[in-house]
Parts: sequence; structure tokens; C-alpha cells
Amino acid sequence: MLLLAVGLVLFLGIHLVPTSPDLRNGLVERFGANAYKAIFAVLSFAGLVLIIYGYHKLQVNPGKNVFFGDPPSWLKHVSWLLMLPAMIALVAAYVPSRIRSALKHPMLVAIKIWALAHLLVNWDLGSILLFGSFLAYAVYDRISVKKRGALGPLGAKRGGLAGDLTVLVIGVGLYAFMLKAGHAWLIGVPLLPA
Repeated sequence: MLLLAVGLVLFLGIHLVPTSPDLRNGLVERFGANAYKAIFAVLSFAGLVLIIYGYHKLQVNPGKNVFFGDPPSWLKHVSWLLMLPAMIALVAAYVPSRIRSALKHPMLVAIKIWALAHLLVNWDLGSILLFGSFLAYAVYDRISVKKRGALGPLGAKRGGLAGDLTVLVIGVGLYAFMLKAGHAWLIGVPLLPA
């Protein structure tokens, strides 16, 4: 549990720096833009590695985790349903489209839906810590972004019908891949029976 917690503090902590423009600008001024980006990348990567390793250790050593019962089986279907718009929002974060413009900050939308979907079906302390932390971060960051008037990774770029179709096709394809095989392959937990 400690590795997971340290990873979350590192990863989400460094991602909170941009929510404070004075802090971010002070660090850039002190270290330079390239050094700031390098430090950001290294700490993000280290945090992500600790999150993945720490969460994996909890899954293979259930005695080190705390379980709060089993969720009702119907929540699995709600979770699967929520993941479709999460995948579409994830793709929209990187493709200029009207979907991206409508969501304003699609990556944060994707994180919030992803975290909520996983909280519904994972009733153990490690999962609540992991997905709850990401949900809280995404909610906080969205409020911060709105206050700062910050644009997403594509800035003010808008797309048209082609962008929307690209987002939908790739998003639905990614969803189908994750549902059928990707989740088992990447995460080690099959979603559908073999």
C-alpha cells in the first residue's frame, strides 16, 4: 500500500504544480523551461511506475489489502457502459473535433469517468485509494483550469465532422479492444469470459 501511496503523491503532486501558476512560473524561472519539463517528466514517470507496481503488489497479495465486500454484479455493466464515453473523451483530448470543443478538457472528463467506473466495481482499499485519488485530482484540476481559463493540449483548435468521426471510430475501437482483450492483456484482469 505504501508504494501505491508514494506513487500517487509523486504523480499527482507533480501534476498539481501547473494548477498554481505562481509556483510553476517560479520553478521555470529558477530551473529553466527545459529542466522544469525534464523534472516533471522524471517525477511523473517515477510516480507512474510506483503506482503500477504498488497496485499490482496489492492485487497479487490480497492479504495486504482491505476489502469492503463485493459490488452487485449489475455494477459491472454500468462500469462497462461508462467506459465508452471515457474512451471517446480520451481520444478527443488529442484530435481536433467538435467533441473536443464541447468537452473543453476531454482528458479530465476521461479521467473522471474512468475513475468513477472503476470505483463502482472495485471495493478494496487499494482501488479506492487509486481511483479515488485520480477522481479527486481530475475534479480539482477541472475547477483550477476553469478559474485560470487555461486551454487544453490542443489550445483553441477546432475540428469538424472529420475530427468527430475520427474520435468516434478510434474511441469505439479502443473501447472494443479493451473490453475484449486489452484489459486482460494490459492489466491482467479479463472483462469478458474466455
